[in-house]
Amino acid sequence: MIYKIIVTGPFSSGKTTFIKTISDIPVVSTERKITTEDRGIKAETTVAMDYGRVTLDEHVLHLNGTPGQTRFSFMWDILAREMHAFLVLVDSTDSPSFPEANELIQTFSNIHNVPYLVVANKADLPGAASQFDVRRGTQAADYVTIMPCNSTSKSSVRQVLLQIISLIEG
Repeated sequence: MIYKIIVTGPFSSGKTTFIKTISDIPVVSTERKITTEDRGIKAETTVAMDYGRVTLDEHVLHLNGTPGQTRFSFMWDILAREMHAFLVLVDSTDSPSFPEANELIQTFSNIHNVPYLVVANKADLPGAASQFDVRRGTQAADYVTIMPCNSTSKSSVRQVLLQIISLIEG
């Protein structure tokens, strides 16, 4: 089976790293130098999309990463066309960004009613919020799975993707 998965989340939540960690192909990335006040957080940001592809068992996943900054939100509708599911990454160490993740959940749920997960990235770092606090901060419904993740770990990213496949096929 072939599935299109959207990887979204607030600015600096780890979307590009998530895709680069697991992709079987060189990731197509539209990262550019940051010229705004955000440049103190990281050097580059995605301005259009990231694209990677991975095969897990008999499943081919097309991973489409969205820009995290709302000024590039015009890309969200374009990328979400024909999506089978989406992942909302949050930086577990940045609880002020959790409400923005809730807005992304609402936005992508309104585009298409598809399965999704909230991915608590950087859950392995000191000061990371608990899954309970991530759920509360993102206002994710009780039925939504909150998965801890380390986007630099291939096995961690793989577990998230296997979970989203099970939701799609469930």
